Amino acid sequence: MSQNTIKLDKANFNEEVLAAEIPVLVDFWAPWCGPCRMIGPIIDELADDYQGKVKIGKVNVDDNPDLAASFSISSIPTLVLFKDGKEIQKIIGVTPKPQLKTILDSLI
Repeated sequence: MSQNTIKLDKANFNEEVLAAEIPVLVDFWAPWCGPCRMIGPIIDELADDYQGKVKIGKVNVDDNPDLAASFSISSIPTLVLFKDGKEIQKIIGVTPKPQLKTILDSLI
């Protein structure tokens, strides 16, 4: 995990995501999920590429089932974009980095 990728859980989610002053991309994932392991390095690269512009965090759904349920996460990986404390978009499944960059660039 990149040093710029934030490990999110119930304790820090409100402060790191909902109260963030910049857009936030949250990766809902699990260690046993093959597609999650495929997109993980892309998420870490984006955390480095967008440092200071977009906050990037990961929620392990096994450790945080309540958080996953509160955002109706039914399959993983699911990326959820937040802006001004509100969910604005969900991206389900492995998504190529160029497509994710286009989406993030539209938020900043």
